Amino acid sequence: MAYDSIHSIMLPVRGDGKGDNVFAHAAALARRFGARVRVVHCHPKTEDMMPYGVVIPTMLRRQIEDAAHANADVTRDQLYGEFEKQARKLGLEIADHELDKPTTRFIEYEGKQVDAVQRYGRLCDLVCVAKPDQKMNLGVNTLKSALFSSGRPVMMCPDQDVADAGFADHVTIGWNGSLEATRAVAMAMPIISNAKKVTILHTGDSPKDEHPGADQLQRYLELRGVAADIRLFKAEGRNVGRQLLSETRAAGAGMLIIGAYHDSYERESLFGGNSQVVVAEADFPVIMVH
Repeated sequence: MAYDSIHSIMLPVRGDGKGDNVFAHAAALARRFGARVRVVHCHPKTEDMMPYGVVIPTMLRRQIEDAAHANADVTRDQLYGEFEKQARKLGLEIADHELDKPTTRFIEYEGKQVDAVQRYGRLCDLVCVAKPDQKMNLGVNTLKSALFSSGRPVMMCPDQDVADAGFADHVTIGWNGSLEATRAVAMAMPIISNAKKVTILHTGDSPKDEHPGADQLQRYLELRGVAADIRLFKAEGRNVGRQLLSETRAAGAGMLIIGAYHDSYERESLFGGNSQVVVAEADFPVIMVH
């Protein structure tokens, strides 16, 4: 058994039209590593659909519950049909996990999607979510839950139904020596070790005394058999999130690995921190670890 590998990938879906592109990216990694993809369909509990603070007659409550169950069944059947079609298209067998064989399973979860991410995300190697749609307010809480509640690396997938099969061939690491960046390297090591090329992105500024620099990360990766290049760039202001994206594109890489939300999620969302800029503007897969 390969310990420096990916064996289990989790992705939450709920019929919002965001599932296909996430499934495509998760499947690309599943084929690469022989991993299992757990597609978790979430639908709300009937009690969560009741008006808050309003007394509802028993008969009306029953009618609402019956309608909710019927609607949930229709949505589940539609999603499962789409899941079967996508699984065949993406080359995944619908089966229980077999070591080193790409498989997938459909799981139904009654409750909030953020709770499903906590329950199933904590026992997987990677959580895959869609890039949030800020205008429609879709996926924001799911990404937040995955980053702050799963304890696992999170891959945010761009809005592309077709995933480049080689997007993980060349990866960049946004490095500043912080605790978040250190965790990102450690938890994304299977991706890093498996990549054909690794590039460390660094501003070239002298690191803080207690923070290791890019050259030290390079030597650490060498000990793990990974030959990494260093790509220096000049920071334009305090926010380098946009530059990490442009430097990744300029390097010809297909994926960025970063530590996320050094400041609180709310502060970065309000003031536009590095992580928030990456979330808003990334057009390729980004692995983030808090």
